[in-house]
Amino acid sequence: MPTQAHLILNGLAARFLPGKASKTVRYYFSVGDDKYTMVLSPTACTVTAGRDGDADCVVKAHPDVFSDLVLKNKAPGALDIARGRFKTNDPGLLLLLKDCFKPL
Repeated sequence: MPTQAHLILNGLAARFLPGKASKTVRYYFSVGDDKYTMVLSPTACTVTAGRDGDADCVVKAHPDVFSDLVLKNKAPGALDIARGRFKTNDPGLLLLLKDCFKPL
């Protein structure tokens, strides 16, 4: 049975807005037990299972925190970060995500 993170990440390509990204960016998501790589370019968004190459932005998140971030555009709270429920190496590249996808 697919996890919530699997459904969210595989649904991103259908919500992609071409032309919003100015360059190609590679994201690596580790959400619970799910691991995915997303390549976002000015013209396309592709998501593949597992780690595929070096990532510009790494996101490690608890599934609930990830769901809130992607589906509700709700930033992780200070307690989420302090408790290790959310980590990233580049918060600026996370902001790009909200601009490149249609809201639900």
